Amino acid sequence: MRKSFVFLLTLLLISPLLSQKKYVIKFATLAPEGSTWLRVMKAFDQEIRRLTNGEVRFKIYAGGIQGDEKDVLRKIRLGQLHSAGFTGFGLGEILPEVRILDAPLLFRDYQEIDYITGLLYDEFFRKFQQVGYTLIGWTEVGFVYVYSKKPITTLQDLKDTKMWMWEGDPVAEATFKALGVSAIPLSVTDVLTSLQTNLIEAVYTSPLACVSLQWYTKVKYMMDVPLADATGAVLISNRIFNKLPESYQRLLIEKGRHYMTELVQQSRADNEKAIEIMLKNGIEMVPVPRENLGAFYEAGAQARRNLVGKLYSREFLTRIENALQEFRSRNQPPQ
Repeated sequence: MRKSFVFLLTLLLISPLLSQKKYVIKFATLAPEGSTWLRVMKAFDQEIRRLTNGEVRFKIYAGGIQGDEKDVLRKIRLGQLHSAGFTGFGLGEILPEVRILDAPLLFRDYQEIDYITGLLYDEFFRKFQQVGYTLIGWTEVGFVYVYSKKPITTLQDLKDTKMWMWEGDPVAEATFKALGVSAIPLSVTDVLTSLQTNLIEAVYTSPLACVSLQWYTKVKYMMDVPLADATGAVLISNRIFNKLPESYQRLLIEKGRHYMTELVQQSRADNEKAIEIMLKNGIEMVPVPRENLGAFYEAGAQARRNLVGKLYSREFLTRIENALQEFRSRNQPPQ
């Protein structure tokens, strides 16, 4: 009788522990081990483990071992993965209008980016949920610059250059069409070889990516006007997110936004360091004269208009451009 009582008591004591569900969120990223991306993501994972007593954790697949963004999306839809860090390219496959954040020559500084992404956060949170994903936080690849083998200071210089274009990217396609540039579509993996063989003479990417991919070793100049800002985000499939207790859902949303904001700040610092590395290694920063900027900005505006009906509505584009104009007018330095 005593043994039966002890067994029953033991069972009652451990049953709550046995009933605790463990949630493993399989997360994929192209970012390599040791990168800022991975450091912040691992810190986020540790915080979530601590706050959920180990019931929720991420299993991180880094360095593109799960494939490119289209591969990762396919695996999420099949339930083989649950979450990922996406660039605008991948985000656009899920929700096309998010590519407004990658629109050419839309943003001119970080303050403008932070203002618009903050303004749109709740709206995009709802829209991602409607298509099966939960937005954990915006990230950022950074400002995208043009790097070339010859200096580019005018729109005509750009037109006369053999420019690379990311194959299959509608934003890049619309941008170069509006700029009047006959760009050469290639996959990212073919760019370095194509620079070496002079198939292309110019590329565009963030400073950190330019250094990481070694593209900067094959060019001589960097245009000082950013072509666009390359956005990103961390998403979790609602298939697993909706299985979590509500308290854990709130934790992921709250802490995710905090850690991804920290990641954006660290990514910006990494990009500044990458520019310093390139300058020290002989890359020359080429300023675009003020009188030449108008042609670039007008081409950017035309490219954004060309994407109406393909990625976003005219009303949405107008709303964003008007919000930016109001922000600029409020923050103009006194004459």
